[in-house]
Parts: sequence; C-alpha cells; structure tokens
Amino acid sequence: MNAKDNAIAVVTGAGSGIGRAVARELLRAGWSVALAGRRVETLEETAALAPGAASLTVRTDVSRPEDVNALFAATVERFGRVDLLFNNAGTFGPGGVPVEELPYEAWRHVVDTNLNGAFLCAQAAYRQMKEQDPQGGRIINNGSISAHTPRPLSVAYTATKHALTGLTKSLSLDGRPYRIAVGQIDIGNAATDMTSRMQTGALQANGEVAPEPVMDVADVARTVRHMAELPLEANVQFATVLATAMPYVGRG
Repeated sequence: MNAKDNAIAVVTGAGSGIGRAVARELLRAGWSVALAGRRVETLEETAALAPGAASLTVRTDVSRPEDVNALFAATVERFGRVDLLFNNAGTFGPGGVPVEELPYEAWRHVVDTNLNGAFLCAQAAYRQMKEQDPQGGRIINNGSISAHTPRPLSVAYTATKHALTGLTKSLSLDGRPYRIAVGQIDIGNAATDMTSRMQTGALQANGEVAPEPVMDVADVARTVRHMAELPLEANVQFATVLATAMPYVGRG
C-alpha cells in the first residue's frame, strides 16, 4: 500500500512519543491519518507538525469499546476506508513497584490499555477491512523489547507485551482469507518522554542502575512506514528496532 494510493491510517497514542513520530512520518508521506488519543490538545499538536496534510483528531480511550467504535466510524465517515491501524497506545504503569506491592487497579489499568485496547482496536479495524471494497488492510502492533525479555519490576507491562505477540500471531492467521496483514514492531529505547530516564539511569537485572543508549524515534517511524507501505501480499511479521548498544542482546 503506497501513499499515492490515498492510503488511510489510524494511529492510536498519536499525541506523543512513538505514535506522534509515526503519525508525522505518514502524514508527510501523503497518508491521510486519524489521530487517536486521550487528549485532543496533544493530538492537534501532532497534526500541526504536518501542516496541510489530511488528518483527523479523535479523542479516544482505547480501553472503552464505545470510544473505539466511534474512532473507526469517524475515520470511515471522513476518509471512506481504513488501510492501516498502528496499534500503539500503551502505558508502562507504575515503575519500580515489586510484584507483591502492585495494586490490582494499577495492573488492571495496564492490561486494559495495552492488551484490551489493542484487541478492541484490532477488532474494529478487522471488521472494517473485511467489509470494505477493495477488501483488506494492515495492522501493526507496537510490541516492545519487553515482549521478549522483561526489565526488573515491570510485571504488568511485560505480561501485556508478551500477550501482544500472541494477539499478533492469531490476528495474522485469521486475517489471511480477507487480505488483512498483521505484524508487530518491537522497539528498544527510542528517545521519547517515556524513555528519558534511560539516559540518566535505568535499573538493571543485577540490581545496578546504569545509563542506557537511546536511538532517534524517527528511525522507528521510518521502519513502521516501510512495513505499512508493503503490498498486502508481503508482510513483516516481526521487526525488532533498538538502540544498537542497549543491554538486550547477550548478557548486556
């Protein structure tokens, strides 16, 4: 799917970080993009980064089915179809909290956002892509390095990101008859507000606190765009994009 085909994307969590970077990349490449997030003012800031581009801002709490349904209805009403969902909205939850002290409410909030929200958005996209003409589209789920290997004291975030991998595989399999391609990008240490603490010091598995390298979030955005603009006959099932020297491969 190329931008010249007047492609339509939905990007969740588009008001900051990776979501903002990906939305900006797609808008600048000629995509029409529905920007979804909890705060309209930050979505409007994202839209302003690509003046003149075709964007739509929709306040959305992805953990609420009615919000998700309204997001996709508004997108189709404005642009006519959905070619891409970048399933990006997520939260780390309270950091540094031991398992035995993690409040259930905090666990539930992370699960509702990272897993239930991803499912609801994928379901809505799936329904639209299956019925539209021409049929099909692409879903890219934002996993994480934590979909493979946890950080200390991150049980809720890690559990949901592991679950996203299963969601990606299942959606990919079930989408085959309807030309719905589903893949996942696992990102490590992209420079955003969420990862700012990495450069000053992050807790390591051995109990030490050490600074970690980060990478430009624009490199993530370009990777997502590459995945998005493949023809539907091709799919990047899983991509891992990370700061080259971050403590992940091997023993750190």
